[in-house]
Amino acid sequence: MVCPTSLIGNWRRELDRFAPVLPVVTYQGTRRKLPDSFALGTVVVTSYPVLRKDESLASTEWDVAIFDEAQQIKNPTTQVSRAAARLSARARIAMTGTPVENRFDELWSILNVTNPGLLGPRARFRRRFAAPIEQRRSATAATALNALVAPHLLRRTKTEVLSELPPKQYSTTICTLTGEQGRLYREAVDRAFADGLGGGIERRGRVLALLTSLKQICNHPAQFLREELAGPGRSGKFDRAAEMLAEIADDNDRALVFTQYRAMGELLSTHLSEVLGTGPVPFLHGGLSAERRDQLVRSFQEDDASPILLLSLRAAGFGLNLTRASHVMHYDRWWNPAVEEQATDRAHRIGQQRTLNVYTLVTGGTIEDHITRLHETKRGFANIVSGDTEAVLAELSDDELRAVLDLNAGALT
Repeated sequence: MVCPTSLIGNWRRELDRFAPVLPVVTYQGTRRKLPDSFALGTVVVTSYPVLRKDESLASTEWDVAIFDEAQQIKNPTTQVSRAAARLSARARIAMTGTPVENRFDELWSILNVTNPGLLGPRARFRRRFAAPIEQRRSATAATALNALVAPHLLRRTKTEVLSELPPKQYSTTICTLTGEQGRLYREAVDRAFADGLGGGIERRGRVLALLTSLKQICNHPAQFLREELAGPGRSGKFDRAAEMLAEIADDNDRALVFTQYRAMGELLSTHLSEVLGTGPVPFLHGGLSAERRDQLVRSFQEDDASPILLLSLRAAGFGLNLTRASHVMHYDRWWNPAVEEQATDRAHRIGQQRTLNVYTLVTGGTIEDHITRLHETKRGFANIVSGDTEAVLAELSDDELRAVLDLNAGALT
């Protein structure tokens, strides 16, 4: 069983719960060692970082190799994807809620591990399926691809198999910029276009840097300015989030708060720990050890600890079971709605007994408004992705890009 590092503890708990008779070996850490022989039914739980460089895993003859959160092997050129493909196993199973996040190449990569040769060479797959579907929305190519892969997929939506789950209630909270945010936002846009965005790879890098700056300004000036503390009154979104989370805590409810930025998570943790009156507010991110991450999950689920848990979207947005929360807040926006939805589903799983309230914070009149419109477009096309959004923006002319990024005059408080 190969999974993200943060899920090793979760897999051990689930195996102990549903298959307590099976021997389980955790293969992780610098002192890891596989046993000389395996008892019948032994499950070895390891991580993708270990798989990438471990010779013992590669030299063992496995009965079954299971890849949890298989989007981790979506890029066929990475070391971890190549290591997964080299594993010797009679059967291979890939499990993921997002087999395609941005490009259909990702589907080819995953199936190349589980069913080598099924989709043919990568270049042919691109010509036959990826390009027609992504660029021309070809229904013929999509139907042909579905017919080819359907016998090898077991796809079940929650509406089909988890009818007992309570509903999710979505709401978008429009936040206003403060004067400081508006000034920083305009200055960042003006400076980028005055300096010139260039062309080719250089342009893409500069556009990405500009987008990142604008998103950070929307979060809080302190994040953009690399300050250690984020006080109230400087960010409309920051203040509104604190108000909403205080109301949730006062009602003795629990909430998950996702952000894509570690710096922003730390700023929120410091501020919320001071103003909520519920003790330290923990932040689960990729820089923590697997043991510490597991401890935070157990504490949130089982103890009378902080009612608020901050999480990194990419490090903790998949695999974890956090059903004690009845509220989920997306503090900032990711380009792909599937990534946010997967994070939301940390709380919308078997064991959730109450309606899950999902809040998305959007700073009006800014790049976040544009991301919101992109989300609706992607969802509206039956989950067929529209490609790398940042690359698409980089391909716009300066005038077209500026029309997207310029601050709406009504955005300020």
